[in-house]
Amino acid sequence: MLKIDRLTKRFGGLAAVNDVSTTIEAGKINAIIGPNGAGKTTFFNLISCVHRPSSGTITFEGRDVTSLRTDQVARLGVARTFQTTALFDGATVLDNLIVGHRLRTHSGLFDVLRGSSRLREEERICREKARDALDFVGLSPIAQRLAGDITQEERKRVAFALALATDPKLLLLDEPAGGVNPEETLGLAALIRKMVKSGLTVCLIEHKMNMIMSLADKILVLSYGEKIAEGTPAEIRSNPAVIDAYLGSDHAGI
Repeated sequence: MLKIDRLTKRFGGLAAVNDVSTTIEAGKINAIIGPNGAGKTTFFNLISCVHRPSSGTITFEGRDVTSLRTDQVARLGVARTFQTTALFDGATVLDNLIVGHRLRTHSGLFDVLRGSSRLREEERICREKARDALDFVGLSPIAQRLAGDITQEERKRVAFALALATDPKLLLLDEPAGGVNPEETLGLAALIRKMVKSGLTVCLIEHKMNMIMSLADKILVLSYGEKIAEGTPAEIRSNPAVIDAYLGSDHAGI
């Protein structure tokens, strides 16, 4: 689905991502791991077109998207979440999600001033998509609660729902289980599996190794901006370079 060829991003003299080539496989759970400062979030920022690479190419479903804007690649079907879930805390959960499908609408200022039928129909569709996304992530009962009043785990699910409301093909999840307890982590892992069963492709960054090793089909390991390994969980667990750089000698218990 996504092909990354010799991707590099430099900030001054620092290569945050250095000559990384990989693929994100359709219909699977792809994971990116590595120590803090390894370049994982920068890598996500590159493939979601938040940053332009210094060199290299990104191809999505056969199309070169290296130079596209974030909104353009999002319209093609790439959605993402962030480490910190930023919501409109003074608005309801449902109202937070309505903005997601705006990506697919065409109404402009003229439609707003006229109160056009197109505007009303697109508003209806956005609300429908928001409700469908809430139902998918299991949060329909809290649709009318203020976003500022929900738990951290619920905020994570709202972030998933907001991404789903854009009608994505590829979902990039940046530390989806950060800040939640082990039981909630299991629930979020089950939700990620549900996404893939529904036809989505997922790529996630995560530090919780028990979650990654039980969830991922394929793992990319970064260290100091470079790819040091790639493979199945079993291959990554037994890779000496990964053990030395990240997992540590107690990796066998993962």
